[in-house]
Amino acid sequence: MIAETALAALWLAAAMSVLQLLFGVVALRPGGGEVTSAMRPIAVAQALLVGLSFLLLIQLFLRTDLSVGLVAANSHTMKPWLYKVAGAWGNHEGSMLLWVTVLAIAGAAVALFERRLDERTLIATLAAQAAIGLGFYAFLLFSSNPFERLFPAPLEGNGLNPLLQDPGLAFHPPTLYFGYVGISIAFSFAVGALITRDVGPAFARAMRPWVLAAWIFLTLGITAGSYWAYYELGWGGWWFWDPVENASLMPWLAATALLHSVTVLATRDGLRAWTVMLAVVAFSMSMIGTFLVRSGILTSVHSFAVDPERGAFILALLALYIGGALALFALRVGTVKEGSTFDLVSREGALVANNLFLSAILGIVFVGTLYPLLIEALAGEKLSVGPPYFNSVAGPIALALVAVMGAGPLLRWRRDRVTDLVRRLALPLAITGLALLALLLLAPGLGILPLVGLVVAFGVGAASLAPLWKRNLRRTPLFTWGMVISHLGIAVSLAGMASEAAFTKETLIAARPGETVRVGPYALRFDSVAPIAGPNWTAMEATLTARRGDGGGFVLRPQARTFNAPRTDTSEAAIATRLDGQLYTVIGKADEGGRWQLRLWWKPFVTLIWLGGALVAFGGLLSLIGRVRRRRRDGESHA
Repeated sequence: MIAETALAALWLAAAMSVLQLLFGVVALRPGGGEVTSAMRPIAVAQALLVGLSFLLLIQLFLRTDLSVGLVAANSHTMKPWLYKVAGAWGNHEGSMLLWVTVLAIAGAAVALFERRLDERTLIATLAAQAAIGLGFYAFLLFSSNPFERLFPAPLEGNGLNPLLQDPGLAFHPPTLYFGYVGISIAFSFAVGALITRDVGPAFARAMRPWVLAAWIFLTLGITAGSYWAYYELGWGGWWFWDPVENASLMPWLAATALLHSVTVLATRDGLRAWTVMLAVVAFSMSMIGTFLVRSGILTSVHSFAVDPERGAFILALLALYIGGALALFALRVGTVKEGSTFDLVSREGALVANNLFLSAILGIVFVGTLYPLLIEALAGEKLSVGPPYFNSVAGPIALALVAVMGAGPLLRWRRDRVTDLVRRLALPLAITGLALLALLLLAPGLGILPLVGLVVAFGVGAASLAPLWKRNLRRTPLFTWGMVISHLGIAVSLAGMASEAAFTKETLIAARPGETVRVGPYALRFDSVAPIAGPNWTAMEATLTARRGDGGGFVLRPQARTFNAPRTDTSEAAIATRLDGQLYTVIGKADEGGRWQLRLWWKPFVTLIWLGGALVAFGGLLSLIGRVRRRRRDGESHA
């Protein structure tokens, strides 16, 4: 009965979504105010029902109920409980149920906590959120039912993709989804404001915390996904420009631009139409990402569906929502006033430059991701657009973006003078010059991009801290601390990326037990290789003793695992983290002569990449807390 109860809850949640949309339409019509009070409870009821449905799906996986087709296809009785839980969203149907659950929770959160938005705009926002949810409920109920029964039930399940059997993947998708789907709130706010012609600072101040919250989750999800790919896939890289990676990066780029433009609108009443358009673009990127991953047109560990009908369904939803929003924008953009003006040399000007650079990078990633798919669909020709394209085209623009980011917070609102800006930037510029000189002397022969990346990272790191100079730090607002820490996090990540690109050492060798190999400053003795067994896998495990100079040794144990359900071979890297980098080891297959393939990397300061990502998200969290506290304080003062 669990599956039937869950399906009934899903149908009822869909019914609540219909009701929420209808009540919203009625409430916005003249004389329709009587149903306004019902909107908030309906949104909450919808979230509770779909949340119940999702929890029951997890229960089905925990019980390994093989009479449910989704469980039989993606779980196994021998699987550890954590991966049984993760199996609930490690597949197409479950991930789409998670998608719509997050969508409903986001709508309920707006209904419960948003009190300062104009009531008509709030009603329109909730109605728009219900309209989005309705399409995905239809998708689940008519095309991707997660609770469909199997008869007769199999004796054993197929298991979960072994690459997804990792603690990181148990937490990464929900985090990413809260960001991915949370962007829908910005879209619904934009649609609501267009419907009621209420695009102004009050609308922007109401929307900003929701955009910020989604952006934080998206940042955490991308950072965690990058580290998971780094240590789990055993290829030694942290970003491959894979279409699925790009599918999460594109909404982040758009959301980052939106976060800055909504600040201009909230603070200085500028960029009105641009802010609304960015909200639409950010959600469009989220929808395109969903289409890419769920349509089956990509082959990836993340792509689950291979049914063209499902892809067509999502494509139809994408066209409906985005086309409808763009049509509404075209109809109403004439009623959106231009807002306040500003000089080119001003903080607004820097934020506009920030938006243009982010948009350019978004365009490059968008073209590089979709162009090969388009060519294959039209001409049947397979093309590959990889790191050389993205790094060489987007890299210089990203460096310019980071440089503008360092200068922006030091500019005054409305207008400023170049001479004053140069005076404020004197110390960061001096640090930049010293970093360049030191790198040229101590590390000659660096590639141009890594060299510029390191130099810019030092300069931007110093500039990021400049807004705190001569301030009373105890009285500095939390959102200012948040901005400083987020910008510093970007500099830290950039330093990690440039260091990894400039200084990584790799050794690929076939070795026998007893031999010693070197990589970077380390000597590794290949002690032995032996079979071991885990809960649902077997493996050959190597024992390597690593030494650096005359220091004490430490042991690494990389594994070559074999899963039986489904039959899959994977590499489990062994990684040693030190203050100045990571030693990364992978064991491959043995040859007929008894030699084992070993891949060894020494990656100086690579951990800065993810430390910076965590700092960016932490800064966003401080900003969010600061904004919420200020809103609450302002609300109390007006009460």
